[in-house]
Amino acid sequence: MTLEIVGISVLWLFLYLYVIVASIDFGAGFFNAYSSFVGKQHILTGVIQRYLSPVWEVTNVFFVFFFVGIIGFFPQTAFYYGTTLLVPASLALILLAIRGSYYAFATYGAKINHRGYIYMYGLSGLLLPAALSPVLAMSEGGFIQMENGQPYLDYWALFTSPLMWSIVVLSLTAVLYISAVFLTWYSSKAGDAKATDLMRKYALVWAAPAIITATGIIYELRGHNPEHFARILDLWWVFAVSFLLFAGTVYLIWKKRHYGWAFILLMGQFFTAFFAYGASHYPYLLYPYLTIYDSFTNESMAIALIIAFIAGLCLLLPSLYLLFRLFLFDKDYIEGKSDYHA
Repeated sequence: MTLEIVGISVLWLFLYLYVIVASIDFGAGFFNAYSSFVGKQHILTGVIQRYLSPVWEVTNVFFVFFFVGIIGFFPQTAFYYGTTLLVPASLALILLAIRGSYYAFATYGAKINHRGYIYMYGLSGLLLPAALSPVLAMSEGGFIQMENGQPYLDYWALFTSPLMWSIVVLSLTAVLYISAVFLTWYSSKAGDAKATDLMRKYALVWAAPAIITATGIIYELRGHNPEHFARILDLWWVFAVSFLLFAGTVYLIWKKRHYGWAFILLMGQFFTAFFAYGASHYPYLLYPYLTIYDSFTNESMAIALIIAFIAGLCLLLPSLYLLFRLFLFDKDYIEGKSDYHA
């Protein structure tokens, strides 16, 4: 296995972990806002706030690792994606600032109960994945063009592309589905029957849109990037495993059983699909201009980065485990008998 493959595999793992952790975070904010809008905040807000309070400060750590790593391992990505991502990246930073401000004021200052802030926070949780997901569409080619040796983004082609919009819709449905399944489990652990029942319904509602939109992306790739589509067909069995894990999650949620196992199956579903998609995209970082072998950093830097990222992962995963074990799933805390202040 070459250093390039090891490097991109480590980065892809960090991105996968960010997708899971951030989806729970983004979806929780949306469900909190939605429950306030429909007058069910008395059911969900307590459970959601107990989840968000200890977790918000670590959510973006995985994304920071990925962002630093992609530039460190593949410096030429900055040339191709730097200027072309100016608009979506700027929007994402504004949305992150909004969410960070809400977190900071709600955690360290006066409690924010004004519905306008709650709605803004919830909406930003949906707009963030929508702002970041077009990067996947751009990597499929056809949107970034070269003019006088400089890349530029064809916004018209991007915003009229069914592939781009199918990826955006998938990002929204996946966020809500992942978050709903986790919060079903979390509410169940808290012994909150009303919150568990409500989140269970949300999980079942968003399950079908999530799998349908994922299938829609594969369909759109058939016409947009036939080479990538052919590679996906070669890995059909991995996506079949992912679908079986999805079916297992939905079955357990439907039968009101083993919500913890349901979430583990969900993580397996996204893990297999996520890495199968990445493997089918190999070796391109930007089709057809940039592969993982173009402008790869020197060997010494690559080894140092790999060691640093593996060490970071060995530090982050136990830290997350302790955070969940000592705070999120602590019996007194989860039942609202004690408060945590970051």
